[in-house]
Amino acid sequence: MKRNRPIRKLKKRLILGVKRLLREEILVLGDSHTAIFKHPTVARAFPKSFFNVINVGGATASGLANPNSKTQASQRFAEALADSPARRMIVMLGEVDTGFIIWYRAAKYGEPVESVMETAVTTYTAFLTDVRSRADQLLCVSTPLPTIPDGTAWGEVATARKEVTATQFERTSLTLRFNRLVREFCVANAIGFIDLDAASLGENGLVKPALMNPDPQDHHYQADAYAKILLKPLLETLNPIGA
Repeated sequence: MKRNRPIRKLKKRLILGVKRLLREEILVLGDSHTAIFKHPTVARAFPKSFFNVINVGGATASGLANPNSKTQASQRFAEALADSPARRMIVMLGEVDTGFIIWYRAAKYGEPVESVMETAVTTYTAFLTDVRSRADQLLCVSTPLPTIPDGTAWGEVATARKEVTATQFERTSLTLRFNRLVREFCVANAIGFIDLDAASLGENGLVKPALMNPDPQDHHYQADAYAKILLKPLLETLNPIGA
């Protein structure tokens, strides 16, 4: 299996090279939720462009300042930025932070949750500033709202986060505050911000049922519903080169 990795890597680079010759590249950096940019509804809406998605599962805003993080996200993003000629870029992180890391660190080190969140926001916005310096246009997409219900003990992600006792409502409230702080930074620093909170939040203060994944062990939004709420603001905000 390992012998095939260099071949697969070379094949991927060749395909990427052909795409770059034919269409504008839009570089997407983020965690596993960025897979939405590969959804047909989203991809087909930009026939003159293609999304080069650098999807690092488990990547966190908090870990961007840590070169020794388990996911090596900062290194992988740095390599992508160095390799890509893209002038339009998109960043989306924070779900692991607001759903787990912030709560875990607050409990472990005895710090206020708000303080730990603000540190994560500071790390995230520093990264956004760096990416913005390399792009003609940068968009930041709001962090998805929590989908893991209270008391869930099954599923890989739920099991990994079982040490967090915060309720889904508390995790949702934190995510909304996190998104608000990041949005305020983006507005003040010429970074586009796609805010999907209003479209994602139900009347009960939790994520809308329509966005819940039909697989109860999958914490990602239902892909078709997610693509639907993302597409309109993305089309309105992401202008192609030469527009």
